[in-house]
Order: sequence, then structure tokens, then C-alpha cells
Amino acid sequence: MAGKDALLLELIKPVVEALELQLWGVEYLAHAKQTVVRIYIDSPKGIDVDDCAAVSRQVSSVFDVEDPIAGEYTLEVSSPGMARPLFSLEQYQIHKGDMVKIKLRVAYEGRRNFTGQLVGVEDEDVVIVVDDHEYLLPFEMIDKANIVPQF
Repeated sequence: MAGKDALLLELIKPVVEALELQLWGVEYLAHAKQTVVRIYIDSPKGIDVDDCAAVSRQVSSVFDVEDPIAGEYTLEVSSPGMARPLFSLEQYQIHKGDMVKIKLRVAYEGRRNFTGQLVGVEDEDVVIVVDDHEYLLPFEMIDKANIVPQF
């Protein structure tokens, strides 16, 4: 994580942990007309609307003081849900065996999108099997990854 993402993570993580919750991840989405800061929180007991509201209030207070984002922004707080996004190599390892959808920043072996079974992590690579072909995807090339819920 670099730049704005790292700064936001540094401000948000202690707030979430002080509320005895886990910070699953943070997305900073800056568009021409709208900026969104999306915070994903988790807990062994699950997440409810009161948890989200508490994190939102506390993070808003910190942001009011620290002012990490120029201009207006929308703050969203939620659980990662069933199609949870993956932000770290540790999270990939936790979800070993699950189906995942991965989008890369640039093409790798001729493609940017991969959907398959997560085999695990080797060094700094995420290992995924797609149609009986194993891919080692460099973690730094991953733009977005989510669990694909199985019913």
C-alpha cells in the first residue's frame, strides 16, 4: 500500500481496533466528482449496523482533525460480506481452497481477469488454478480480488 492508502490505513486501524473490531481493509476511490473511502470491518461475532455506525462516527472525528482528504468525500463502513475483497497475502492464505475472482492492473500471460480456486501463497505470489492451469500471480500486480460465494 502506498501514498493515500497507507495514510488512511494508519489513521483508521487504531480506531477500529480500539472498538475491539478487526480492520479487514480500506478502499480509497477518487473519481473526478466523488471520492469514497470504504472501510471493511470484521469480528469473530460478526458485524452489525451498530458496529458500522460506531466506526463511522469515530473515523469521521479523526478525519475532521487530521483532514487526510481534500474536498468532499463519502465514508462507507461495512462488513466484508460473502464476496469479501482480499487485501493482504495473509487473507489469501486464510481463504486457501475458496473460489476467487482476481483482476490485475496489467495483463499477465495475455489476460487480466482470473476466476478459479485459490491454492495459496508462495513468497509474494498468489497461486490460483483456472481450468486445470496453475497461475502464480504477483501480489503487487493485483488490482482487485474477491471471494466468489459458493451456494
